[in-house]
Amino acid sequence: MSQEILIGKVAILLATLEESETAPFQPLLKGVHYCRGKVGAMNMEKVIAAVETAATRENLITENLYRENHALYHAILEALEGVTRGQFAIGDMKRTVGLRFAVVRGRPYTDKREGEWIAVAFYGTIGAPVKGLEHEAMGLGVNHI
Repeated sequence: MSQEILIGKVAILLATLEESETAPFQPLLKGVHYCRGKVGAMNMEKVIAAVETAATRENLITENLYRENHALYHAILEALEGVTRGQFAIGDMKRTVGLRFAVVRGRPYTDKREGEWIAVAFYGTIGAPVKGLEHEAMGLGVNHI
């Protein structure tokens, strides 16, 4: 792997830091194609839709290209598996999430034949839908396009 663009590492960094905290990392972000966002929900579909909408709006994926949408979807699911600790349910289990997310697209391998990859990272809270009863959670998904 190239040490220049580790898309998973960049996605985690962007998801965990507030916008004001990213200034020292601007050299790392130069030339990196990414987007960021926030979502709070008791519904898994709303979380998925928020990431898909942001990635499409910021031209990280092309809306009508199946392979790009498919790659993003699987990266989102992999990242959500980390947040939900393998139990793909939020509201059904009386849990809610408040997450920041980042999507990064790039070529993490020095051999260009490996193609483009996409990484999705979530950082935030998950827990009972009662303020103050949630705890931190994080997830990362990386998939080839």
